[in-house]
Amino acid sequence: MLAGIPRPASVPVTRISDVVKHTATSVVTIERFIIEQEKLHPAATGELSGLLYDLALAAKMIANKVRSAGLADILGATDLENVQGERQQKLDVLANEIIIKALDHGGRLCAMASEEEPGIIDIPPNFPCGKYCLLFDPLDGSSNIDVNVPVGTIFSVVRKITPGSRGEMEDMLQRGRQQVAAGYVIYGSSTMLVYTTGQGAHGFTLDPSLGEFLLSHPNIRTPDAGRYLSVNDSYYIQWEPNVKNLMSYYRGQDGNRQPMSTRYVGSLVADFHRNLLGGGLFAYPANRRNKRGKLRLLYEASPLAFIVEQAGGAASDGQQRILDIQPTELHQRTPLFIGSANDVDAARKMLGDAKSASSVSAVGSVGA
Repeated sequence: MLAGIPRPASVPVTRISDVVKHTATSVVTIERFIIEQEKLHPAATGELSGLLYDLALAAKMIANKVRSAGLADILGATDLENVQGERQQKLDVLANEIIIKALDHGGRLCAMASEEEPGIIDIPPNFPCGKYCLLFDPLDGSSNIDVNVPVGTIFSVVRKITPGSRGEMEDMLQRGRQQVAAGYVIYGSSTMLVYTTGQGAHGFTLDPSLGEFLLSHPNIRTPDAGRYLSVNDSYYIQWEPNVKNLMSYYRGQDGNRQPMSTRYVGSLVADFHRNLLGGGLFAYPANRRNKRGKLRLLYEASPLAFIVEQAGGAASDGQQRILDIQPTELHQRTPLFIGSANDVDAARKMLGDAKSASSVSAVGSVGA
């Protein structure tokens, strides 16, 4: 089922496991998996499948650059700032160029948007346009690359909704629930790509000897209650009282739940990935300095929210579901609470409904 398009009740649901038989001895490449997923949609043209494979190719190219970062002159910052007013790292610029050049000529996109660019990235006039728009954060957490901390790429795909061949701002400013695909790549001890098209969340690990992404984590499911809390406590003094109460609740300091263990890398993809697989919550609340939050809705929050919901988790800004937020600008920021469903629900109850921690049911497990 494509995102946002309901399936008639009379039509039986086909599971991914019915199409791709993953056994201990099978080798399922991402290309094979994407093609098999396409078979679930008889009317599919293959454009989205080709786009996803192009993204996998770009991820391999970025992974190669990340692995050689300490040997080549691509560490450190440039003299440039991005549209957010942040100093661009050399790898930010390189990853941004790799994704644009890998996807601007295939005839599958009508426009792109990047966290590193101020406006819409047009498809060159000598290349054909397609029916999809791509929004991406080329290298999340890039300030950590100098100290060998995992970094990542995040992407979102939406369908063009305006007339004409070229992408418009209206095409970009769609609610997260209108995404047709989303994913991220984490460049760490291994390189792993996780994506969804609305048929569950699936993970692929790059085999360096083959140069291929192989299916390693089919049908990812995240626990309902997490054991890890990922939050930057340095903002404590700038949090509102209800946010402070929420963080005390997660830590079990009010006696209403068992405490979560704090694990914070400072790289969104790294923290999200750990919590997705092991169970937990990533929290970046609004504060007195960043009243609208700090993370980008279109490049970070919405694509990760699509993935976590497909894995059984949830994502909220503390007031509403991330996928229901209507964007009004390309680089819009948002607070973010994302991860295990029960832990996100606690944030919604304590922040959205302004209830005290005593009204939240005791959930969670003892942290490691």
